This record gives sequence, C-alpha cells and structure tokens, in this order.
Amino acid sequence: MTLAFELEALKRLADPNGAFSDARRWSKYVGVVSEKPTYVVTNFTRKERIRQDFFSGPRGVEESLENVMRQFDTDRHVFVGTTDDDRSIAEEAGWEFLPVEEAADAAEWPLAGDDDPVEDPFEDDDGRDDWP
Repeated sequence: MTLAFELEALKRLADPNGAFSDARRWSKYVGVVSEKPTYVVTNFTRKERIRQDFFSGPRGVEESLENVMRQFDTDRHVFVGTTDDDRSIAEEAGWEFLPVEEAADAAEWPLAGDDDPVEDPFEDDDGRDDWP
C-alpha cells in the first residue's frame, strides 16, 4: 500500500512521527502532500523527524497524488485527509480516501487535543542559552 497524509491531517495527530513509523510497518511507501509551499512541509517533517518517501513539492495535491500513483506501484493508494475537498481530490486522482479520525481510530493513533499545546521536539525546557 502507498499511504499519503495531507499535511493538515498529519498535524491532527498527537504523535505524527509515531504514526508515520507505525504506518511503515504495513505500508510500502508513506509520504505527505499539501497545497502549502514545499518549505512548510519540509519544516514540519524535519521538526517532527519524519522521513517521507515522497512529498508534493511545488505541485498541488491532485497532481502529486497522480504522480505518486504512477511512480509507486502498489495494490492500494490511500489518502488520509480532513475535508470534503480532500475526499474529492482523492477520488479524482483514483485514490481511496480515509478521514484522519477514522485512520487514527483504526490504527490506534491518538489525536491531538484541540487545546493541547503542540510540543516542539527541539525546544529546550531547561533554559540553556549556549546554542549557537
């Protein structure tokens, strides 16, 4: 299976890196697609220490899904998203669509609480000021 997360869906997960690592156990390829500029996706995945097999780059989501489907030949292509637009894009590109809530429930990935602060894995809690 090839699994693509829309960036906003990935952000809804409490542990995006954990979900990505878990998905690798039963997916051949896992990546992130978004309408956002490449640097936004790259910054998020670096911060979360996510190693992706593909990303959307400068293309839109639908074009990215179509390209990924051509390049990564697997029996299933599943797109995890958050909106009805995501569903429409997935269907147009020939992908299965799965809302992030259903994916999280099926895979036992906790969702981030709406009022939970997003933890920065590079933030130093002890107040050190010796970073260059």
